[in-house]
Amino acid sequence: MPTNVTAEYLAAEDEYRNAKTISEKIRALEKMYATVPKHKGTEKLRLQIKRKLAELRKELEKQRQAQKKGSGYSFSVRKEGAAQIVLAGLPNVGKSSLMKALTNVDIDVADYAFTTVEPIPGMMHHNDVQIQLVEVPGLVEGAALGKGMGPQLLSVVRNADAIAIVVDLSQDPVKQMEILLREFERAGIKLNKRRPGVEIKRTASGGIIINGQENIKGDIQEVMKMLREERIHSAEITVKEPVTLEEFADALDESLVWRRAMIIANKGDSLGSKENYEKLVKVYSDCFKIVPVSAKRKINLDRLKDELYELAEIIRVFTKSPGEEPAYPPVPLKKGSTVMDLAERIHKDFAKNFRYARVWGKSVKFPGQRVGADHVLEDGDIVEIHAR
Repeated sequence: MPTNVTAEYLAAEDEYRNAKTISEKIRALEKMYATVPKHKGTEKLRLQIKRKLAELRKELEKQRQAQKKGSGYSFSVRKEGAAQIVLAGLPNVGKSSLMKALTNVDIDVADYAFTTVEPIPGMMHHNDVQIQLVEVPGLVEGAALGKGMGPQLLSVVRNADAIAIVVDLSQDPVKQMEILLREFERAGIKLNKRRPGVEIKRTASGGIIINGQENIKGDIQEVMKMLREERIHSAEITVKEPVTLEEFADALDESLVWRRAMIIANKGDSLGSKENYEKLVKVYSDCFKIVPVSAKRKINLDRLKDELYELAEIIRVFTKSPGEEPAYPPVPLKKGSTVMDLAERIHKDFAKNFRYARVWGKSVKFPGQRVGADHVLEDGDIVEIHAR
């Protein structure tokens, strides 16, 4: 143990030693991780705590799965439309009012907590695209550790393509964010961060081969130790970019998901909302796009729809047959999609018998340019697929 840890760290360490349940151990380790000094001398200690946290979260999830089999109760929302975005927040922040304003779904709206008791989906039509919004019932502090149907609700959040965090500007939004971000972290949901550039391919034999080892910023023996703990004894690992030991640990953790997120600052018409909005922007604007709205008075909802559309990272691609006008409506695709992705979406025979495509739009140098299957499309492109 490093000699320069704080009194807060020592108190948290003592709390961990005396913890009886997995939830208590997780809370104590979180305090230890938050209070340990961050410098070269504590790098291994931070990694140790992080790995232990990941291990305990997996244990907790196993317990939940066993309990779920017994109760048979879980939430599941089938994905529809071009993308699925969840509206998540504490109770009584106005999620139902937002859902009603954005999707016209028939939903109970009341000025008290827990009006919504299960996830409610609805479709938002914007820019010729249907985006599925899902209102998640209010999350509470301790949700990820089992409180208030939290694990089931957070599984809906994990499954979505993106997350719109709803906060109430009539209350302290920073405190709300602290609670929610802690629960997302506990549930293994990483917000607005890129998955570390580490590729791991398990092999039947040959031991551990690490390509790009110079990109690992830390003791290689710690890396080998992590691999052993994950029972990875033979694999080809490619480290594509500089990563710390903690980032390498994240790349190994298959329970983590990486999601885009934004903040909807609701009740912007309430007393004290201006000051609370400024407070929110000061703390979180570097990490999240923040949109102030009033669902009740329908203020700034057009901008919110634009931002939700951007969050979904969708492109619209028009298809056409030779000598004909582009077909309507456009085909929605994920940003970064290729001509082959489009062909597969239209019909499996187009993909199977693909020869080439002609493209008009931002992704090509001149109108009607001939391209191959791996050509990356952009929003508004018109594509004419030629097949055998």
